[in-house]
Amino acid sequence: MKAQLMKIQLEAEHSFSVRHDRVPYFYNQWHYHPELELIHIIKGYGRQFVGDHIHHFKANDMILLGANLPHWFRSDEKFMRKQSKMQAEAIIVHFTPECLGADFFRLPENKDLLRLLDRAQQGVRIKNQTRLAIASYMEQLVEARKSERIILLMQILHTIAGSRQTKTVCSKGLDFHYNEMEADRMKNIYQYIMKNFAREITLEQIANVAHISPNSFCRYFKSRIKKTFSQFLMEVRIGHACKLLAETQQSIAEVCYDSGFNNFSNFNRHFKSITGTTPMAHRKHYQEGR
Repeated sequence: MKAQLMKIQLEAEHSFSVRHDRVPYFYNQWHYHPELELIHIIKGYGRQFVGDHIHHFKANDMILLGANLPHWFRSDEKFMRKQSKMQAEAIIVHFTPECLGADFFRLPENKDLLRLLDRAQQGVRIKNQTRLAIASYMEQLVEARKSERIILLMQILHTIAGSRQTKTVCSKGLDFHYNEMEADRMKNIYQYIMKNFAREITLEQIANVAHISPNSFCRYFKSRIKKTFSQFLMEVRIGHACKLLAETQQSIAEVCYDSGFNNFSNFNRHFKSITGTTPMAHRKHYQEGR
């Protein structure tokens, strides 16, 4: 799972890539590429890292990712077990701003589209009726041929650019320029956090994973992610708690301890600080609609 440059394969007669993936699990790799990526999750669930943002993805999620914005869709462990018969499914579009011509997006008529490409550097989550419309276009795009492909791509971008049902997900101005050493460090840091967030992780332990001193690790992590390691770890734990509250019948106390907290009052305080609501209210919101 290196944060590595990924080569997007294009067919000879196409200027951008569209594919419909049906796979055992999503894409166990921290990576980036010069193409923008629009992904619609049809089946599957797990944890999504986009830049400095952590999110539990599920069926019907949709996000537009900017050029060279590192990301990782990690399916839940259930998908990756040897005997698992579970399947993940998504439609993914990859394109560069130059695919329609070097200056196409700089035409006066395309100012809104150019602003969208700029917003995509933070990741743009697409919701509600806009998501439904884009999902339909993407299904058509899988089968489209010749100029119909270009028309559908323009409809997709035009619809997203004009919608208020979108939200950027990453902090603005993050500097993602990974050399090979940094790629390995970020891979190792993320892997260690994901395996061990339910127990105490000391600064010395995580610094050792990155092969730097604790003081250097603090500066390094904040310079790359724009938040402290303790903030990031807290978001991972609260994100896991949100998933358990929404999808299981575990008691709130069990969720607290399974998410890496050993103090119930601290759990409630941090949960409300990050989500804006209480654990009980979060569970009620997600489970009443089932």
